[in-house]
Amino acid sequence: MIKQAVILVGGLGTRLGALTSETPKPLLPVAGRPFLTVLLDELARQHIGEILLLAGFRSEKIEALAKDRPGLTVMAEPAPLGTAGALKHASDALADRFFLLNGDSLFDINLWDLALAYRGGATLALLQNPDVSRYGPAELAGDRITAFSPRSEVGGAGLINGGVGVLSKSVLDLVPSQRPWSLEQDVYPVLARSDRLYGRVYDRPFLDIGVPDDFARAQTWVPQVLRRGAVIFDRDGVLNKDVGYAHRPDQIVWIEGAIAAIKAINDSGLLALIATNQSGVAHGYYAEADVVALHAWMNASLMAQGAHIDGFAYSPYHPEAKLDAYRRPSDCRKPGPGMVLHLIEKFNLDPARCVMIGDRNSDVAAAEAAGIEGVLFEGGDLYSRLQPWIGRLSAG
Repeated sequence: MIKQAVILVGGLGTRLGALTSETPKPLLPVAGRPFLTVLLDELARQHIGEILLLAGFRSEKIEALAKDRPGLTVMAEPAPLGTAGALKHASDALADRFFLLNGDSLFDINLWDLALAYRGGATLALLQNPDVSRYGPAELAGDRITAFSPRSEVGGAGLINGGVGVLSKSVLDLVPSQRPWSLEQDVYPVLARSDRLYGRVYDRPFLDIGVPDDFARAQTWVPQVLRRGAVIFDRDGVLNKDVGYAHRPDQIVWIEGAIAAIKAINDSGLLALIATNQSGVAHGYYAEADVVALHAWMNASLMAQGAHIDGFAYSPYHPEAKLDAYRRPSDCRKPGPGMVLHLIEKFNLDPARCVMIGDRNSDVAAAEAAGIEGVLFEGGDLYSRLQPWIGRLSAG
C-alpha cells in the first residue's frame, strides 16, 4: 500500500505576475485559504498521512504553513532544479513508490483507483482537454502512454497529464544529480519510449491555478467541487455481516457488493462515510481503541482494492452501559442525529445530496432527524441497491 504523497511546491508562478512576486503559487488564497491546504485536506480524507513538500522559491513560507501539521516534511532545493531535479535531491526521503501531485492544480480523482493502475515506472492520471497546447499531449494505447510531450504547437483536443501520478523511486535513475531536470520534458518522454509510462483516463473536475483567468475561476470552482454529497453507511449488517459486537478483523465478512459500492462512491466524487453505534464499548466487550484499529484495518483492506472510507463516526454510549463512563443517553447514539450531523459539518456536505443506508429503523430515523434521506437495506447486493442513488447524488 502506498503511504507517501509528494507535492511539488517549488515553482515560480511567473504567469501570475505580481501575485507570486513574494508568495509561492501553492500558497495563493483560494476561497479564503491557501490553495495548498485544499490539497492537504484532500490527501487526508483519502488517508495519506505521510506528505513530503518539495519547496524552492520562498521555501520559508511553505515551512511556516507545514510546521503545525503532523506528517508533513518540507525539503527545499538549494537552487532551481526542475521537477525531476527536486525529486532527485529528495531521493533519500522518498518511499519506493509514492503519489506525486503538482501543488498548483486540483484533479478530483480517487487516488486508490490510480494506485490500482500502477504497473511500474510511472502511472499518470489523464483527462481529455479541449486544448493540449498549454499542458502538452499524451498518446495512450491501452494502458500505456506511447508518447508524451510537454507542449504542442498544434493545439487542439487530446489527453493531458492531470498533475497526479504514482511513481517508482527507480525512475530517478534517469536524472543526473544536482542539475536542472524536468519530469515533463526529460523523464516522461524517455519512460514512454521504453514502455515504462502508463496512464488512466478520468472524467473528473480539473483546474490549474497557474494563469490569471483560472486563478480567478478557482475562487468559486473549488468551493463548488468540495461541497460534496455522501453516502453514510451504518456498519454492521450493511457493509459487513452482523455477528454481534464485531471488533476484530477476523470477524469481518463483507456484505455482497459492499466493496464495489464503496469504490463506485469514491470514483463518483461522493464521500463514503460510516456512522455506527458501538455499544460493545459501553458494555465492556472491547475498547474504543479496538474500534479505531478495526476501522483502520477495514480501510487498509479497501485501499488494496481501490476504495476507501473517507470518515468514521461511532457512538460508544448506552443508557444501560456496564461501564460508568459510557452510561448515559446520547444524541450521538442512533436514532439520535448526532453522528450524522457531525459528519455533515466535518466534511462540509451538501445535505440535499446525502443519503444514509442502514439495516434498522433507527438508522433511517437518525438520517431523517439530521435532515437527509434514510434508506433501509434489507439484504442482497449492496452495489446494485445503491447504483441509482450514486448516479443521482453525484449528478446533483
